[in-house]
Parts: sequence; structure tokens; C-alpha cells
Amino acid sequence: MSKVLVVDDESDIRFMHRRILAKAGHEVTEAGDGAMALAAVRDWAPDLVITDMMMPIMDGAELIRRLREDPATAAIPVLSVSGDSQLAGEADIVLTKPCLTATLLAAAQDLLQRGRGAR
Repeated sequence: MSKVLVVDDESDIRFMHRRILAKAGHEVTEAGDGAMALAAVRDWAPDLVITDMMMPIMDGAELIRRLREDPATAAIPVLSVSGDSQLAGEADIVLTKPCLTATLLAAAQDLLQRGRGAR
């Protein structure tokens, strides 16, 4: 079972992604912004981070930048699911909201199997 962190400021989207990923057999936890996500990454050590890009406090681009700068978290693959794919920066795979369940699961599985840079 893989550990997936879902980061989005919209609780409905976090809930939906959690259900989809849990039904596929993944262990899922959530964070409402990038700052909360960094704390969750340190405490929980996820195998994959799925993040929105436009969030208050710390956006997805800053979250990804900080993950990449830290040798302890640099190898964690990041899937961006956002309304504006131009903001995705250093994400390994970028999906535009809304995305199909099958598309989300395929991208997550690809990153979990191959890791960072799985485009």
C-alpha cells in the first residue's frame, strides 16, 4: 500500500481525491495548504504528493520548490492537479482540474511505479 498526501485548499476536492485513492488501495492523508503539507511530509513520509497550485499561505509551486531543495524529500514524486497548469513548475506530472478519476489514478500509479520524472 502506498502513502499519498493530497494537498488542496478546497475540502471537497481533498475528500474526493481521498475517496478515489483509498478505493484504489492507497493510504491517504490531507493538507489544506503547502505549509501544512510540509509538516505532513516530515511526519508521515508519503510516497507521492498530489497538490493543487493555487492555495493560500503557501502555494503549490513553493511547496514543490521546498520539497526539491531538501535532500530528505527531493525524491518524492509530485503530481499537480490544478485549474491552471501553467503554475505547475517542477511537478513531475501535471493534470488540469477537473480531471477524470481514471486519469488521476493512472498518473498517480505511474509516479508511484517510476518515481520522479515519470512523464
